[in-house]
Amino acid sequence: MGEELEREKDIKVVYTRKTDVFVDLFKRGEIANKAKADLFVSIHCNAHTSQASGAETYVLGLHRNKTNFEVAKAENEVIFLEDNYQQKYEGFDPNSPEAIIGITMMQEEYLDQSLILANLIQTNFVKNLQRKDRLVKQAGFLVLRNTFMPSVLIETGFLTNDKEGAYLNSKKGQEEMAKAIYNGIIEYKKEYDANRVVEVAPKPVVKPEKTERIIKGVDFKVQIASSTKRVKTDAYNFKGLKGIERVKVGLYHKYYYGKTSDYNKVKEMQKEAKAKGYIGAFVVAFKNDVKVSVLAALKGE
Repeated sequence: MGEELEREKDIKVVYTRKTDVFVDLFKRGEIANKAKADLFVSIHCNAHTSQASGAETYVLGLHRNKTNFEVAKAENEVIFLEDNYQQKYEGFDPNSPEAIIGITMMQEEYLDQSLILANLIQTNFVKNLQRKDRLVKQAGFLVLRNTFMPSVLIETGFLTNDKEGAYLNSKKGQEEMAKAIYNGIIEYKKEYDANRVVEVAPKPVVKPEKTERIIKGVDFKVQIASSTKRVKTDAYNFKGLKGIERVKVGLYHKYYYGKTSDYNKVKEMQKEAKAKGYIGAFVVAFKNDVKVSVLAALKGE
């Protein structure tokens, strides 16, 4: 697939590896992030104790059934091959459904684009190659956890199926599957290019000197998420951010990072949250545990 894409003059392919070596799951995402990639595509072959067959494409999200969870669990369990995996993944347990739920919040802002790409790839498998359609699905794959871009994980088929395994092991099968994935990516790129907005650089703003802005009686926090999902506030569920607070408001759980009366400090916390991938993070203010507008809090109202 990489060779097909490299023939396109305006596409650069960055590989997580080109030889048969193991790369830690978190490093695969780091490679993509450092390259400022526009897409992350993880390609796999499936296995089962039966003669199960077919191709399926996943995006990060809640597993809708036990089967999806088992696929994600099997892929995630390779962390046990890594040294010090407890520290690297901050206690993440691939056998825990609750831990999986937490990582699904990581990529919410890229979900729409990820689904578009996944559907285009899956359509190419089914319509062009007549592969059995196991659909586009959501599940909690660690390899997609820290990728700050549209990301998909592809299960091309089952090596344990006699017929499909032979197809995937053949040169013809590998070339056809690679071409189908390539076609899906190219179709996605055409849609992306057609809808891209050209950004105009803003005029430079002279920043005023920073002065102390401690507002007595006010607690500033950074809201990083709002969801109907109740997620444990452990750091591994929030990209390593510690001290997360969860508050239920109506049907939603609000997730806050940090707590300080210093407005300058909370703005630094906001930058930290955004750097972790919470692009929509924003500052909120509370006075006597009652939410007030940030502007009113700064004015002392």
